[in-house]
Amino acid sequence: MPTHQNGSLTAVLLREFVLVGFGGGVETQALLFAVFLALYVVTVLGNLTMVMVITLDARLHSPMYFFLKNLSFLDLCYSSVIAPNALANFFSSPKVISFAGCATQFFFFSLLVTTEGFLLAVMAYDRFVAICSPLRYSVTMCPTKCTLLVLGTYCGGCLNSIVQTSLTFQLPFCSSNHINHFFCDVPPLLRLACADTTLNELVMFGICGLIIVGTTLVVLISYGYITVTILRMRSGSGRHKVFSTCGSHMTAVSLFYGTVFVMYAPGAVESMEQGKVVSVFYTLVIPMLNPLIYSLRNKDVKDALRRLGQRQAAL
Repeated sequence: MPTHQNGSLTAVLLREFVLVGFGGGVETQALLFAVFLALYVVTVLGNLTMVMVITLDARLHSPMYFFLKNLSFLDLCYSSVIAPNALANFFSSPKVISFAGCATQFFFFSLLVTTEGFLLAVMAYDRFVAICSPLRYSVTMCPTKCTLLVLGTYCGGCLNSIVQTSLTFQLPFCSSNHINHFFCDVPPLLRLACADTTLNELVMFGICGLIIVGTTLVVLISYGYITVTILRMRSGSGRHKVFSTCGSHMTAVSLFYGTVFVMYAPGAVESMEQGKVVSVFYTLVIPMLNPLIYSLRNKDVKDALRRLGQRQAAL
């Protein structure tokens, strides 16, 4: 590796990176390929089914399912940003990704994941209005406002992604171009930089912390009011229905925020190998689980799936 006379590393203009991915022999790579492929296929089928069912069934044309359809779309997209390239690299010897391709992958991944974080907070607010202020729900969560809320989540995700991508890829990188990960992410990229990355780390932790804390507060406050309202309900069946609906969302929120916090909190991940495992969880496992969480515990979605199946059988 080239060095200056003072011993510092020389920055070079990199045109491509090598994604190291997971170690192991051919059998290990084949097993990981099968696992990734199974997770991705189930993710695609599950989320496409949710989008299709909510779109086709008029009984699901409500704000809650509008947000759920957008969540399924985000899960489908951000897993697709990572999985196809990772699958191709399992049996590819070079495992090369261009500089522009790496920056593009990171931009869209950051955009979609951040947007999902904001959307989960919006979904909590939607449940708060529906349960705590039912008489004002149709006015507060009208179609125009719902669309604006979703656009706002994308704008927030885009802003974060622009900042993170521009700060990361303007760094001078050393002659080693091997990214110790299966996709382009900030932590392994910062390890290749020759310059001081303190500002990048502060910005990453600051923005991620602000987003996580802010959205978590929205979720906690919303569900605090929801819990008080549920306890005041006299109807046992009504209480059970609300708990079932909110339980699905709280499960999705806990899985998403928990893994993101573990991945990006300072010192939470001790090695890149642990980071890869955590990354698999929130890039493939969570997008696969979300449709199952919302469909298996939601009577309306199960009824819509049954009606869609009967309609197809009649044809």
